[in-house]
Amino acid sequence: MQELMAQHGMGNQQNSEQQQNAQEDAKREADERRQMLLSQILSPEARERIARIALVKPEKARGVEDVILRAAQMGQITEKVSEERLISLLEQINNQTTRQTKVTIHRRRSVLEDDD
Repeated sequence: MQELMAQHGMGNQQNSEQQQNAQEDAKREADERRQMLLSQILSPEARERIARIALVKPEKARGVEDVILRAAQMGQITEKVSEERLISLLEQINNQTTRQTKVTIHRRRSVLEDDD
């Protein structure tokens, strides 16, 4: 009985490892396809700039790549994206996502202060 349970437990572990490996492989393949599409869409200078942005802000670089890929799929991009066009796209995205921060300071009144 214990042997069967042990074998069943080992089988579950192997299945979960196989599933994890399959998910990692699928993720790796999707990433490779994504990079291949980006290399076809972007000029070498634009790819360099996105790589530098990814070093500092990976989520921002990923978002810019998503925007570029969506535009290419919709047929809005007909030629390779130059560095200048990428910079203008980055500026547009920054303007859209800029948050206004407001700091308000509330001072407590002392009990001993007079309003006079």
